[in-house]
Amino acid sequence: MIGKIRKGNGFKGCVNYVLGKEQAALLHAKGVLAESNRDIILSFILQAGMNPDLKKPVGHIALSYSPVDAPKLTDGKMVQLAQEYMREMKITDTQYIIVHHQDREHPHVHIVFNRIDNNGKTISDRNDMYRNEQVCKKLKAKHGLYFAKGKEHVKQHRLREPDKSKYEIYNAVKDEIGKSRNWQQLQTRLAEKGIGIHFKYRGQTGEVQGISFSKGEYTFKGSEIDRSFSFSKLDKCFGDAGQNTTESNRQTVLAPVQEPAQTAGKADSPLLAGLGGLFSASSSPADETPDNPSERKKKKKKRHLKL
Repeated sequence: MIGKIRKGNGFKGCVNYVLGKEQAALLHAKGVLAESNRDIILSFILQAGMNPDLKKPVGHIALSYSPVDAPKLTDGKMVQLAQEYMREMKITDTQYIIVHHQDREHPHVHIVFNRIDNNGKTISDRNDMYRNEQVCKKLKAKHGLYFAKGKEHVKQHRLREPDKSKYEIYNAVKDEIGKSRNWQQLQTRLAEKGIGIHFKYRGQTGEVQGISFSKGEYTFKGSEIDRSFSFSKLDKCFGDAGQNTTESNRQTVLAPVQEPAQTAGKADSPLLAGLGGLFSASSSPADETPDNPSERKKKKKKRHLKL
């Protein structure tokens, strides 16, 4: 069971879409005249007029189920699930219709509801994406609906952005993680596929706190792509026996770049460089003469003789 929530500003387009599909069936309606599409639309518009300040009064939710559940999903069962879903989402005391679509292999219904309730108050959409996910999980467990075993069952060729990029990253990381011996190799392999890795650090330290992946204009936390893609879980993939430790592998990417050591003959600082020849490493012929007492005496004697 998956819920997709949308909001809009026009009931006409939404109602005509859900009822205009081939073999679409109106399973249930509440608070609206249901003799025709036009009657349903006018009913919604009339109530929305109680709160004209709300720019998007149209609520539209698609509830989709796995084909595995099809035998148990009678029209009555799908209405029951839709109504229970709405109560859990606090979508109550308002107009709505429930429409069954049969244009796909998986069972699904569309709920169109008025975000202006029967008292003229706005039905809150705060955190509705998060609540939607939690409610769907709850209802799947309660009614014994099918839980997909992994992302391999998703029809990825039909995905739209940003889900399309998310699944492309999932496939790439899953494919390359086993071929890479450290983070640097993984970064290089993913970069060839247009995917970037970004590390999140704790405060001003070098301790890695999290990881995210980017492709094009989209960026996702590792755990958003898959629970196994957190930094700690991916990092363990580089800790097999016979290889470097995870810490040293991590450092191949995360350690700060060291400045090359300065060669002899170059000033150690701008100050010393500014002092010019006083601290120059170059030698004069006189400096090459060994500095010892006997040599100094010979130099003094030569000077006296010349005088």
